[in-house]
Amino acid sequence: MDQVHIIYILIATLIVLLYTEWIRPSVSFLLVGVALIAFDILETKELLQGFANEQLAVIIMLLIISHMISQSGMMALLFNKLNSKKDLSQRGFLARMMSIVGLSSSVFNNTPLVALFMPYVHEWSNKNKISPSKLLIPLSYASILGGCITLVGTSTNLIVNGIAVDYGLPSLGIFDFSIVGGVMLIVGILYLLLFSNRFLPDHRDQFNSEDEYGREYFMETHIKEGSSLIGKSVEDGGLRNLKGVYLVEIIREDKAISPVSPKEVLQEEDVLIFAGDITAIPELKNQNLGLSLPKACDFDHKKRDEITELVVAHNSSMVNKTVKESDFRGRYDGGILAVHRNGERLTGKIGDIEIKPGDLLLVLEGNDFRSRIKNNPGFYVLRQPEIENEMPIWKPLLILFGLFTCIILNFFDVSLFKSLAILMGLGVVLNISSPNQIRNSVDFNLFLVIAIGLGLGRAMMKTGASEDIVDLMGLDATNDHPLYILLVLFIITNILASFITSKAAVAIMLPLAFDLIVSSDINHIPIILTIAFGGAANFLTPIGYQTNLMVYGPGRYSFNDFFKIGLPLTLIYGAVSCVLLALIYDLM
Repeated sequence: MDQVHIIYILIATLIVLLYTEWIRPSVSFLLVGVALIAFDILETKELLQGFANEQLAVIIMLLIISHMISQSGMMALLFNKLNSKKDLSQRGFLARMMSIVGLSSSVFNNTPLVALFMPYVHEWSNKNKISPSKLLIPLSYASILGGCITLVGTSTNLIVNGIAVDYGLPSLGIFDFSIVGGVMLIVGILYLLLFSNRFLPDHRDQFNSEDEYGREYFMETHIKEGSSLIGKSVEDGGLRNLKGVYLVEIIREDKAISPVSPKEVLQEEDVLIFAGDITAIPELKNQNLGLSLPKACDFDHKKRDEITELVVAHNSSMVNKTVKESDFRGRYDGGILAVHRNGERLTGKIGDIEIKPGDLLLVLEGNDFRSRIKNNPGFYVLRQPEIENEMPIWKPLLILFGLFTCIILNFFDVSLFKSLAILMGLGVVLNISSPNQIRNSVDFNLFLVIAIGLGLGRAMMKTGASEDIVDLMGLDATNDHPLYILLVLFIITNILASFITSKAAVAIMLPLAFDLIVSSDINHIPIILTIAFGGAANFLTPIGYQTNLMVYGPGRYSFNDFFKIGLPLTLIYGAVSCVLLALIYDLM
């Protein structure tokens, strides 16, 4: 088998692994990297070149600086200001929220921005009795739209630029994205203001004025020795009429009993699985029932009794591990009470549930839980963040001013890498972030995906696979109209990004784009920008972009909800962005 066919198999395998999520994306890319060396397609030093890519270092530093600012409390003060205005209509709140998030995302990494804003959306929803499902997808989409305005707005743009520079093309400027990205932010906000209320689901029928919107969690309890329930039927034990919760399964000696008959007699050591919302927790903890929470929730010397909701991030170390394997309590000093997976029926003990990205965890806090979870990028907290005034406001403002200065200096050919490195060092000197917090804020999985992605692209070009795939796509750079080429590239990149993530999509598509560039006299900038926009403008599915995944569970959305509102926006984005690029770069 020749090397080209091996590349085809590796790409196909990578797409399947990324789509099915059998293993983590970083592991999938690592296996591809190992295969490239094993089959002598790349030498070891060629694969490792990706780790020395300057744009990769820039991405990591931007994530660290964004984390410094977001953790300082400054952004929380801004969001509190937004949330404090009374008598704001749903459309008014949406307009304010999307404008602030969109503009902020042009400079800051959009993932922590969405994580910061989600609790405010829930609080405003509760106060105004409006379903969060009407607001959370617009929050995610606004962050995506804003991230497309500048080179530093999203890691996808920086990846595209890093790969292009790796191929010997000139680096894109900070504001090469701005005309198209700015226009599409305005168009996208107007579209969402007009159609989000019509297209997005309304879950107000399950509204609960005391807490959240009735998300159905699966909770585990135990019947211990001495319980008053032993020997009673489910009905006689009072388990049929509990407020906000119902018994869905009994696990007895590792065998599941479901559905549960009202006449089923309860035994010692039975594990009872309930389904219900957050308000059911006090009911289940009622000592009169004789039920015990899982061992992981049994804390000694516990000073408080608070419950937190967490969203599991795409890069969490818990993904594809069972709750038991993750050692959540030992690592974070918190006990997982319940798990919610967007309407999916979960069965079995909590400890045996395999965690997936986007899962919501209901956690009973230990004394050290908040300090341990605070700087962990693997979780997003669905709770109004506490504004800490310990740090003088001038410190994060100085870092913010420094970030804008770095961007402006880059416009005058000052190295972004050098200026960001100085700024990051200043943040450490000012004690805005400790070295330990910086380490926790770095997404090493992202680092691995980008570096191996660069190696895969190099292998595709080296073997000629990229040229063959361009021929299969039916694109002819010498005869096809440039606008047609841009539209095809956008569509293919966007479809790939919707199912295998934007970073993987651009890593596969850029070698193909490079072959088009070298075989024609078309300006390289609009082609590279089209790949970037096609990868970043990810509105069709919850799995394509991390902010979509973040709101997927809390909004109780289905894939169809994203498709219904995301397809028109994707078509508008593709058509308008490609036409604008063709006009700006004289391709019409």
